[in-house]
Amino acid sequence: MTDELKKYESTIKKKHSFNWTPKFEEEIRTDLNKTVIIPIVIQTFEKLGWDLVYQDEKSAEAKRKGDWNRWTEKIAISFDYGKLTIKSVSLGNEMWDNGRNSKRVKLFIHAFKKTEQEFDRETLAELEKEVEKKNNWDDYEIPENLPQPKIRKEPQIWIPIVGGLITSLLLGFIVAYLSVNGIYIIGIFEVGVAIIMGFVLKQLIKVSNYTFYDHLHYLLIGMILITYISNQYFQYQIILNENNFQPFSFWEFMQARFEAGLTIKKLNTGWIGLLISWILQLVITYFVGALRLSSGLIAYQLERVPMEVVDFAYYYFVKEKTEEQVRTELSKMGWDKLQDQDEVFESIGAIQGATEFRRME
Repeated sequence: MTDELKKYESTIKKKHSFNWTPKFEEEIRTDLNKTVIIPIVIQTFEKLGWDLVYQDEKSAEAKRKGDWNRWTEKIAISFDYGKLTIKSVSLGNEMWDNGRNSKRVKLFIHAFKKTEQEFDRETLAELEKEVEKKNNWDDYEIPENLPQPKIRKEPQIWIPIVGGLITSLLLGFIVAYLSVNGIYIIGIFEVGVAIIMGFVLKQLIKVSNYTFYDHLHYLLIGMILITYISNQYFQYQIILNENNFQPFSFWEFMQARFEAGLTIKKLNTGWIGLLISWILQLVITYFVGALRLSSGLIAYQLERVPMEVVDFAYYYFVKEKTEEQVRTELSKMGWDKLQDQDEVFESIGAIQGATEFRRME
C-alpha cells in the first residue's frame, strides 16, 4: 500500500460491528460500464495489497492478510446498473470487529475513486478492448503438440473402501485406548482424526485413481461411523482385558456408560452430556474431514493433467465448442482415450472448485 493510502487509512472513522459474523456494507454510484468496472476493482485490490480470490463479469472478491500472514477480512464487490456494493466480512470466530470492516470498505472506496480518476475516455476504451480480448482468449496460440497422457489404471473403488475400513478400525482402537487411559481431549482429537482420514483418503485416491466425489463422500461418512462405533467396542474389550471384572455383554457396557453419563471437571452432565459429546464428535470430524477430502481430491485432479492441456480444452469451451468437439480436438493431440479426456474435464472443474475454496469465509 502506498504512503498516501496508509495515511488516509489512519484517518478513517471506524464503525463497530457486533454479530456472529461481523460485516459492514456500503454502496456508491459509478459511471463505469460492466466491461471495465471489475478490472478497475482488481487494480484497486492490487494497490491495497489484497489477495484476489474470485472474479466474474459483475463481481470480484479479495481477502486481506493481517498479522501472521492470516486472512482477516474478505471484501466482496458487486456491480449492478451503475451501483457498486462493497461489503467486508470478518474471517475467524470474532463477534466484534473493532471497526475493521468499516475501515476496509471506506479505504476501498477511497482507493477505487483514485484509480477511477486515472482513466479518461481514451484509456477506458483501450482497457475495454483489452478486457474483451482477454475474456475471449484472443491472444491464446494453439500449440502444435501437447504433453502426452500418462498411463493410468482404471479407477478402482475397492481400494478406497478397503483402505478406509482398515483406517477406521485403527483409529477406533487408538481413540479407545486414549479414552480408557484418560488422555482423550474432546475437540482436539476429533480434528486430528479428521485430518488423518483426509490424508489417508488423498493417498487412496492417488493409488486407486478414483475421483467420483459422491462415493468418496459416502465413504468418509462410513469411516466416521465405523471409527466411533468401533471405538466404543474397543473400549469395552480393553476394560474387560485390563480389569478383573465379571464378564458382561457389550450392551450392558453401553447401558452402564449411559447411567454414568459424562463428567466434566467433577460436574456430571448425565446421559444428555454424553450424547451431546458423541454428536459433537461426529459433527466436528465430518466437517473437517469433508473439507480435507475436497481439498485433497481437487489437488489430485489438478496435478493429474498438465496445465497446457487444461488451457487447450478450456480455450475451445470459451469459443463455444461442444463437449464432443472438444473431445475431437483433444484426440488430434493424442488425448484420444475417453478416460484421459474425462480427466481433462475434471481438471477444469477442479480449478473452479479451488476457486470456491479460496472464497470460503
